[in-house]
Amino acid sequence: MKTNRLSAVLIAAAAIVLSMSGCSGNSGKAPAAQETSVSETVIDNIMTRRSVRKYKPQPVGRDTMQVILNCGINAPNGQNKQSWEIRVVDNPEYINGITAAYLKENPAAGEDPSFVNMFRNAPTVVFIANDPGYDFSQIDCGLLAENMILSAWSMGIGSCCLGGPARFMTGSPAAADYVKQLGFTEGYNLLLCIAFGYPDETPAAKPRDASKARYID
Repeated sequence: MKTNRLSAVLIAAAAIVLSMSGCSGNSGKAPAAQETSVSETVIDNIMTRRSVRKYKPQPVGRDTMQVILNCGINAPNGQNKQSWEIRVVDNPEYINGITAAYLKENPAAGEDPSFVNMFRNAPTVVFIANDPGYDFSQIDCGLLAENMILSAWSMGIGSCCLGGPARFMTGSPAAADYVKQLGFTEGYNLLLCIAFGYPDETPAAKPRDASKARYID
């Protein structure tokens, strides 16, 4: 993002976060002109978001991650069951340890000279687990993840939703201790991981098939 655009996005993002019931007690209605400005920024944020697979090394600050978490848990969810659990890891020892276990079983991945860790080299990783006893739980976790991804983007932070690392962690005995360290409630299953970090690339938009969305008269 260019600096002036990022500043505008940050200002609007702050307005969005403050207007959310879970982030602020202020429920006052903004003037119409301000609503238009914020809505345009929200739409721009959604349309410009990209999955980032190259990150700068510095982790996302925990104050910033807390805003992202607060936006996540304010996502809509069935019957307000909140059938998710979230763990944030920015500890290099954990990330490097699980990566070493991954490389033992997938040595070809380490042949890439740019490879640093199994989470697209991100310095901060969010792990999301769901309650399989609730049949809408995976959808709720998807809504949670999208809120986190969009709020992160509004603050200049990239992300990438990762299925491969989650499959490895739930399917390999070598990863069992690392999953245990996350401390999810018994019965919850690790569903997905999200890489977070400051982008070190500007991905181009990939085409979308608009014909898959249509009106029924």
